[in-house]
Amino acid sequence: MFASVCTRLQPSLAAAQPLPFARGTRQGQAARVMTRLGLAGLLAVGVGSPSSPSYGQERPAAKPAEQNQNQEVAKDDEQAQWTPLFDGKTLDGWKVTGFGGQGVVEVQDGSIVLGMGSALTGITYQEEFPQCDYEIQWEARRLEGVDFFSTLTFPVQDAFCSLVVGGWAGAVVGLSNLDYADASENATTRYMKFNKEQWYRFRLVVRRDRIRAWIDDESVVDVDIAKRKLGTRIEVRLSQPLGFTTWETRGALRKIQYRPLPPAGDAPPQTPPAPDASSPPKKDNG
Repeated sequence: MFASVCTRLQPSLAAAQPLPFARGTRQGQAARVMTRLGLAGLLAVGVGSPSSPSYGQERPAAKPAEQNQNQEVAKDDEQAQWTPLFDGKTLDGWKVTGFGGQGVVEVQDGSIVLGMGSALTGITYQEEFPQCDYEIQWEARRLEGVDFFSTLTFPVQDAFCSLVVGGWAGAVVGLSNLDYADASENATTRYMKFNKEQWYRFRLVVRRDRIRAWIDDESVVDVDIAKRKLGTRIEVRLSQPLGFTTWETRGALRKIQYRPLPPAGDAPPQTPPAPDASSPPKKDNG
């Protein structure tokens, strides 16, 4: 249905030409994040979001107005069928990403457990997946470690990007990369607390000109990408086109599903007006 607008992405596109990645090393950026957290009294302040909750505190429930705004996305096509990407029993459709030094990946109690690795552990999707105009949902939790536990690398037309969840000292949420800047230092940066063993719900909506994301119905990313440069860090290139990763952390995933969305701005087909009964029928000259 949407193939005429957004061609389906083949797994072979994982070998696409890399984009430049963010400035500085991961270690240096982590140190800067820790410094910010310390100097701010461990405040979890999202860039451009002075009303963000304090680091270490529970996030307040979404206000009714915010809930209504969040629900608007789902109204794009309430009839669209959700396609499960995980059957709850096997890794069918996925492969363990060969980062080197990755931990054990296995299915336990209806979830995919990404074991603790020396750096990255992940899975990469092997089936066809849309490049834009889609929504993907999943649930995840951190089991061990203090870094990101369900970072998703995903396609955006002919580029790729990553939604980082709990990176850089365990609190950073944002997109990597946006205009060559990491999730720890761009316009989407924010800090959130993630409790171990607690399940969190994630939603990501990808449009040609906008990326939006929610955690437990709280909006965490809403950025216009029409004139922005998207990319991924070199460490997660093997996760393209679609893949989940953890960093020196053991995490679990479940309830992974997606659905296509109608292209933004497209109007439904117009029904031709009924013929005027008072007018004589046109003659067929054929």
